[in-house]
Amino acid sequence: MRTNNFILFFALYVLTFSTSIFSRELMGVDQLIYNSLAERLTGDQIKSVLQQSQRWQWVGYVAMPLLLYIKVLLISTALFMGIFLSERKLQFKYVLNIVLKAEFVFLLALCFKTIKFYFFDKGYSLTDLGNYMPLSLESLFGYKNFEAWYIYPMQIVNLFEVAYWFVLVVLLSKALRLSKSKALSIVAGSYGAGLLIWVVGIVFITLSLSK
Repeated sequence: MRTNNFILFFALYVLTFSTSIFSRELMGVDQLIYNSLAERLTGDQIKSVLQQSQRWQWVGYVAMPLLLYIKVLLISTALFMGIFLSERKLQFKYVLNIVLKAEFVFLLALCFKTIKFYFFDKGYSLTDLGNYMPLSLESLFGYKNFEAWYIYPMQIVNLFEVAYWFVLVVLLSKALRLSKSKALSIVAGSYGAGLLIWVVGIVFITLSLSK
């Protein structure tokens, strides 16, 4: 199981890394940055900003496996605690395996976003790109009609998140031999509670920075 988890994590990282680079190049992020700065900075200043952006971009790519590992570990820990509190037993490595498999769902979101902007909505800005989450409340109503603190919660409510929950519930119900309703209660009480705390924290930070 440890080898299987390592393979899953490695595959998840490689696909996330390659998809992120491909998406950035395909959507012309550097050109979007240039366009957003063209009216305020000189050519040399913009070039300097782009160089710094590319450096930080690669720092992000290098840190990606660590950040991905922390995310998976935190979700797995929350789910493991939920299972424990429900008075059932499942080894942590199996919980980790479930979470790793579910994480592949979010790769579809990045692919969907890339396809949407590259083929169907070419008149986009850097702000449009940063605020868009496919198949979410934000994509339905748009971010321009709402306060900044409201955007992230609207992004979180999306069909990919629903699919993520569905995969967790199905795999957990199979591993614990539970009904899907009972598995859903475990996921909601652990991962769901953690996600709610995370969203509230992001909203609080956004409100604090906007003052």
